[in-house]
Amino acid sequence: MLEWKQGNGTSALLIEGARRIGKTTIVKVFAENEYASHIFIDFNTASDHVKQAFNLYLNDLDALFMVLQVAYGVRLERRRSLIVFDEVQKFPKAREAVKYLVEDGRYDYIETGSLISIKENVQDISIPSEEEMVRMYPMDFEEFLWAMNEEQLMDYIRLCFRREIALDEGLHHKAMMLFRQYMIVGGMPKCVDTYITHDRQFDAVEKEKRKILSLYRNDIHKIDVKYMANVLSIYDQIPSLLKKQDKRVVLRELEPGSTFEKYENSFFWLSDSMICNECFNTSDPNVGLSLNEERTFIKCYMGDTGLLLSHTFSENDLVDGALFRELLFKKLSINEGMFFENVVLQQLTAAGHRGFFYVHYNRDKHRNDIEIDFVISNKSKINHKIFPIEVKATERYSLASITRFTEKFGNRIGAAYVIHPKNFKKEAGITFLPVYMTGLI
Repeated sequence: MLEWKQGNGTSALLIEGARRIGKTTIVKVFAENEYASHIFIDFNTASDHVKQAFNLYLNDLDALFMVLQVAYGVRLERRRSLIVFDEVQKFPKAREAVKYLVEDGRYDYIETGSLISIKENVQDISIPSEEEMVRMYPMDFEEFLWAMNEEQLMDYIRLCFRREIALDEGLHHKAMMLFRQYMIVGGMPKCVDTYITHDRQFDAVEKEKRKILSLYRNDIHKIDVKYMANVLSIYDQIPSLLKKQDKRVVLRELEPGSTFEKYENSFFWLSDSMICNECFNTSDPNVGLSLNEERTFIKCYMGDTGLLLSHTFSENDLVDGALFRELLFKKLSINEGMFFENVVLQQLTAAGHRGFFYVHYNRDKHRNDIEIDFVISNKSKINHKIFPIEVKATERYSLASITRFTEKFGNRIGAAYVIHPKNFKKEAGITFLPVYMTGLI
C-alpha cells in the first residue's frame, strides 16, 4: 500500500479478498496514518443520496466532492486526502467512476471488495484500466508468529532455510507445535486475535470460525440462481473430496452425467470469492504451467485451513476439544493429510504461486504411477525451472512418485521438495522441508 501511494494518484488501489479477511480494518489504519483526511464510503450502508451523486455528477466532480464532504463531514485536501470505496462490488457505478476520479488527480482512491470479479457485478460497467490490483490472503504462518510475539523464531527459521541446515531440535519441536496451532486457528485475523485475547482457547476461536462459514453460506445463497445450487454442492463436499486419496473432483460423483462446462462457473465463483484455492492438473509440467493445464482435472481446497477444520467437523465433534488435542499432539485418527495439503497450498498461494498438480497414468499397470501434489515454477524468462512438491503428513512415507518425476523431467527441475513434519535435510537430490518453511520456497 505504501508502494502504491508513491505513485501520487496515477492509479486507484483495488484490494480483493475473502469476507472477514481484514480489508476494511487495514485500509482504515492506512488512511488514518498516511493522510491528512479521508472519506470512508461503505456501500453496504451508503445512503441513496451518496449513491445518486455518482450517477448525477461524474461530469461535474466539484459537485460530487462537495456532496461527499457534506455527507461525511470531512474536509478534503488536494493530494493529501484519500477516498475509500468499501465493498465496492455492492455499487459497481463507483468502480466505473474511478477512471474519471483518477484522471482528475485531486485525491487518492482505494477500493475494497469481496467477489469483485463475479460476472453479474461487472457486466454493465466499463472496468477502469486505472486500477492497480492486489489480493489479500489469510495470515500466513510468518504473520501468525508475529501475532504470537515469535518474530525471533521466524528469523531463525529463515536463516536455517537459507543456509540449508536443520533447526536445533528443541526449536524444531517448538515451531511444529506453533504450526499445528496455526492449522487449528487458521489465518483469519479475527480468529487469530480471539486466540490470543482468550488465552489460547480453541473453543472461543471456533465460534468465530463458525460465524465466517455462515457468512460464506449466506453469500452463496445470494448468487445467480443458475449456478447457486452447484456452488453449494461443491462447497459442502470440499471436506469429503479432500479426504479421498487423489483429492480430485470427480464430477459424476457430484451429480450423475455432469460435465465440467456445467460446473465451470461454480468453480470460478469459489475461486474468485477467495473462499477456495483451485489446483489444476498440468499435463506437461514446464515453466508455463498454465499453458498445459487441464481444467477438467481439478482439486478444490479451502482458502483457510482453520476454516476447513471447522467445515469438516460439526460443532458437536469439537465441543470437548478432543479433536484439537489429537491434531495438536499428532494423534489424529482421520486423514491428517488433507489438512497438511490444504495448509501447504494456502502458504504457496499467499506467496504468489498458482496451484498445479501432476499425475501420470501407467497404461500397463492400469493406475497412476506418479502423483505430485503441487508443481510451481520460478517464472524466470532466462532460467526456467519447475519445483515439484510432495506433502507428507506422517513421518513414514514413500518417495516413489517424486523420484520417478525427477527421473522423467530432471533437466526442467530447479529443486524437488518433500514437505513433512520432520526437520530439514537434503538427501538424494531431494530437499526435505519442515512444513513451517513452506512459505519460504
